[in-house]
Amino acid sequence: MKIPMNGAATWLLCAVALFFQHLLLASDGREKPNVVTTVSPITNMVQNIGGTHIRVTGIVPDGVDSHTFEPIPSDIKTLQAAKLIVMNGLDLELPTLKLAEKVKKTATPILQLGNRALKEEDWRYDFSFPREHGHPNPHVWLNIELAMRYAEIIREELIALDPTNKVAYQVNAATYLGKLQKLDQAIFACVETIPEKNRKLVTYHDSFAYFAPRYGMTVIAAVQPADFSEPGPQEVMNIIKQIKKNGVPAIFGSEVFPSKVMEQIAREANVKFVDQLSDDELPTPPHHSFIGMMANNMAIMTEALGGNPDCMAKIDTGNIRF
Repeated sequence: MKIPMNGAATWLLCAVALFFQHLLLASDGREKPNVVTTVSPITNMVQNIGGTHIRVTGIVPDGVDSHTFEPIPSDIKTLQAAKLIVMNGLDLELPTLKLAEKVKKTATPILQLGNRALKEEDWRYDFSFPREHGHPNPHVWLNIELAMRYAEIIREELIALDPTNKVAYQVNAATYLGKLQKLDQAIFACVETIPEKNRKLVTYHDSFAYFAPRYGMTVIAAVQPADFSEPGPQEVMNIIKQIKKNGVPAIFGSEVFPSKVMEQIAREANVKFVDQLSDDELPTPPHHSFIGMMANNMAIMTEALGGNPDCMAKIDTGNIRF
């Protein structure tokens, strides 16, 4: 039965509807905070945890050497507009850090994930990052346990920046951490399929210093010296001797760091040269994610070292859908 409404009731109903419509429009129109990031893996983490509630701008392009990246003039405006700046830290992005400190708004925090995730005594130094130069190895995110710590820190920083959307950041982070946990377990499973004598890494750039001890592998050598030049003849000979002595079946380069020296080393040591590993360049869609990058790395690495690359077959390499 239809109940008739008097004029006052109709007016009240319209007023309530208009009030809620106004609230909805105000909510939709609220400006999203600008979050500026650096290298692609960190940009991707922030995008997955922030979701639709933030605007993310990564200023280090995919495929660019993050160690030698210099910000361009247009990055000044991007950094000035930031409500939060997220970097890896551990001296990876020094030119960008110095610029950000100079041009950012006073209230804008700079989050250096590596410095927050690791105590100084846990920083690693090696061939590409010798202690005497004072800059630690910054490639923390390749250790997925530490990448999960990055995700937790990002979650807390986004909540502090935008507490209105706290629940969304918590839910997104929980989903993302679940995906990282499965990736972490799959990497252990991959390494288990590699013959124990082959669980050794020779890379061009020393990217796997935090990865190797986590997953039971050993970094035998890195080819690129600390000044990012090519190694000298004596260094090349020493690396070849190490490869032969340790029975390494393959050595690994990167498309970001093309090197004729690696090809020479592989020929003279009589081992495979695989130049497809990545420490910060994300693969093409549909696997364009940090998790996709790591799954691709592990499939390539595992197969080259005599293991079963199917260990990554069940990993969801997609980003969270919003």
